[in-house]
Amino acid sequence: MRTRTAAAAATTVGRAGFTALGGLAVVLTADPDAIEPAAEAVRAEVAAIDQACSRFRDDSDLSRVNAHAGEYVEVGPLFAEALSAALWAAHITDGDVDPTCGASVRALGYDIDFADLATGPLRSAVTRPGAGWTSVEWDQSRSEVRIPAGTALDFGATAKALAADRAAGRAATAADCGVLVSLSGDIAVCGPAPEGGWRVRVTDDHRSGDDVPGQTVVVTEGGLATSSTTVRAWQVWSDETVPQRITVHHIVDPRTGRPTDGSWRTASVAAATCLDANVAATAAIVRGHTAARWLAGLGLPARLVHADGTALTVAGWPEDEDPETAAPAVSALPRFGVATGRRTAPRPHPGSRR
Repeated sequence: MRTRTAAAAATTVGRAGFTALGGLAVVLTADPDAIEPAAEAVRAEVAAIDQACSRFRDDSDLSRVNAHAGEYVEVGPLFAEALSAALWAAHITDGDVDPTCGASVRALGYDIDFADLATGPLRSAVTRPGAGWTSVEWDQSRSEVRIPAGTALDFGATAKALAADRAAGRAATAADCGVLVSLSGDIAVCGPAPEGGWRVRVTDDHRSGDDVPGQTVVVTEGGLATSSTTVRAWQVWSDETVPQRITVHHIVDPRTGRPTDGSWRTASVAAATCLDANVAATAAIVRGHTAARWLAGLGLPARLVHADGTALTVAGWPEDEDPETAAPAVSALPRFGVATGRRTAPRPHPGSRR
């Protein structure tokens, strides 16, 4: 989520940028003349995922499901795909990335647009564990989903990355050339990369310039994503221990409902898709000190940044580049699910209807 796209390493490319999903969308095309159809395809995909999965619009499928917790709600095909992706993420990470954390995030005060949250008055917050992803009842035959009363879904760790993958495929078809799509730094590549590959600046915040700490790498395939606790952070008033003002962030441990407080402030991962990369990066933040060994065991290239700014690279992610040499390349490896042996999530059983 905090990966800034630069451009192709050695050639001129097409480029378009626009606001989307609460951040910045960037579209790059290997053929400069193909940028307009590519950007239009990405805009359409972004609009579709927003309609299906935004928790900040009342007419989205996600908001309808949350508003009718305890009841079956009919949903559209894109929401169904996003739900399947979220349940797969929970299964593959042993619950570290869990879509039922929506109530936890809201309890911390993040129930309004982040720009309003960051600049508005101080709010009170509590911690609230999620119900757990296995509590979601999904009837595929009827395209209906039910979550327990008092529960809320949040696809923050999966929907934007899924949209990046879908948008990259759609844009590559429309442009008939290789493309890179970045949605607030969630990056997906589809089709042949331009000569020299795509240059990407990896930092805590995808909006940062080259003068901030980070690393420039080259990607030619797959997906690249970064999760960080440093950007979407805000202050709240907490009475849980000693009444005090505290800083919280949007990545919560689903088991406690508390913001993670582990070893890493930022995790960047390369994988076969943006969805794979973002799920692994988010899980790494939640897992804390065990994440490095976990990612290395799966063979997922990653760059993990400590609170003090020092970086650790694992599984073939290149060391920070030498300023006197070209940016190093990061290769995407097989799908996350293949690496773990868990390619699909168990299908939740539909509950009884009264």
